[in-house]
Amino acid sequence: MNVTIVDYNSGNISSVINSFKEVAKDKVNIEVTSDLNKIKSSDKVVLPGQGSFKSCVDALNNISGLVDTLNEFAIDNKKPLLGICVGLQMFADVGYEEIETKGLGWISGKVSKIDNQNGKYKLPHIGWNELNIVKDSKIFKGIENNSHMYFVHSYELIPNDKNVVSAITDYSSNIVCSIEKENIFGTQFHPEKSDKAGLKIIDNFINL
Repeated sequence: MNVTIVDYNSGNISSVINSFKEVAKDKVNIEVTSDLNKIKSSDKVVLPGQGSFKSCVDALNNISGLVDTLNEFAIDNKKPLLGICVGLQMFADVGYEEIETKGLGWISGKVSKIDNQNGKYKLPHIGWNELNIVKDSKIFKGIENNSHMYFVHSYELIPNDKNVVSAITDYSSNIVCSIEKENIFGTQFHPEKSDKAGLKIIDNFINL
């Protein structure tokens, strides 16, 4: 089986690569590439994202054919795809970080700045926070509710359809921290930085 981590120059993804390789051992081939043919032929795809919504969308668009290839993979062929952090946020129709930027449009909704209640809550939201699992998700198999995950973000995904939400975390309000819609999965937290529970989520995705 081939799992491809999309490398589209979106910042440092070495911890994502290392944690997937650690979990996969020798059972699964982990490829890190922006080669469209390799992405198309892979069994599963991971879309990481660091930095701003706009910078990540721009980086995707800078690689000719990449967005079309991801659409074909996830939307047309319905193969499993996992978005991490800004990787998840880009599923939305639109993001409002820096300037209004069009997203991939896979999850109807928007990405807006977390309401920090006039400075009551620090932004970015950095550190460990509790996961409140609100629906059964294949990637949460064996994960206890109220497990702690590691976050670094100032913006949140607000989906129009709350049925796609698989977990929330309480920070100023109920922030969406994971989604599952058919073959599309996303986490706002960083599973690769979330200790054993995070590695279990990666393992669950690899074993889908």
